[in-house]
Amino acid sequence: MAGRGRPRDAGVEGRVLAAAMSEMRARGYDGMSIERIAERAGVAKSTLYRRWPSKAELVMSMIAGLTDAVAFDPTGDPRHDLTEFVAGIAAALDSIPTALVADLVAAAAREPRVGEGVRALWAGRHAVVATAIGRFQDEGLMPVHADPRVVVDQLVGALYYRLLITGEPIDPAYVRALVHSTLGPEQS
Repeated sequence: MAGRGRPRDAGVEGRVLAAAMSEMRARGYDGMSIERIAERAGVAKSTLYRRWPSKAELVMSMIAGLTDAVAFDPTGDPRHDLTEFVAGIAAALDSIPTALVADLVAAAAREPRVGEGVRALWAGRHAVVATAIGRFQDEGLMPVHADPRVVVDQLVGALYYRLLITGEPIDPAYVRALVHSTLGPEQS
């Protein structure tokens, strides 16, 4: 039996997410309008609501795209792997305006569905990195004094602190210094 209705336009999701990002950059989370997003994307509001029942789900899809852009493929070299991971997050944060990051963080704090979604998105990534750190510790490649989950918190949290509180740059030198301060001096 043939499918009902028109086939889905594969480009709709990309257009909608780009329009949503533009809308959020222009107006922030609270000022986002499904109507304006649909207009910018060239789709009907009903198309948005079929795929994303609320503004919160749409924002979660935007955040998922940002987290997916940060790869973590352990090579067995903790200094290299963690530097690449932290640099990836720094690059993702650098690709969007600071005010937008602050608005996303605020939306996650205010909107339970956004907060739950953000935590769920990062929980998987956090667990993968923490597990790799635990393996590095078991293999004697990293100091064992720290809980791997806390190490991930220290590395990632420092980026948000710099971005949202101090405003200092998150450049490659900072990323290297951050990983170095976590791992200690390189072993010969």
